[in-house]
Amino acid sequence: MTYETTRRTVLLATGVTGATALVAACGGGGDDSGSTSTKSPTGEDPASGAAGRVLADIGDIPVGGGKIFQDEEVVVTQPEEGRFKAFSAICTHQRCLVSTVSDGTINCPCHGSKFKIADGAVAHGPATRPLPAEQITVEGNSIRMT
Repeated sequence: MTYETTRRTVLLATGVTGATALVAACGGGGDDSGSTSTKSPTGEDPASGAAGRVLADIGDIPVGGGKIFQDEEVVVTQPEEGRFKAFSAICTHQRCLVSTVSDGTINCPCHGSKFKIADGAVAHGPATRPLPAEQITVEGNSIRMT
């Protein structure tokens, strides 16, 4: 004979002390008022339809330059006004985190590799492979990871 184990079956089988612990553990800490978070676990805001976490405002990324987001391991550039690009901030030579964006290049401090802000291509070795592109969206004044 097979039995389907339900929460009620487990509560009955564990006695009062065990049942109290199980109920507390299953609680989730909130009330049952039906309220829900406006953000999904992926950062999507159902009210606006915007996906991804906001990295920066467009004004934070200089024209002809960029900004490195160390925690996300991404670099966002603006090669020309209104055109934003994103790349991995991990150098393709020996996996160091790039450290600066200047004079039209994304620069690695470890061995001097430089990558073009427009397409991530190698501008100066020893790296031989470009920085991989990352997906971003620009909505209004916000730049989001997608």
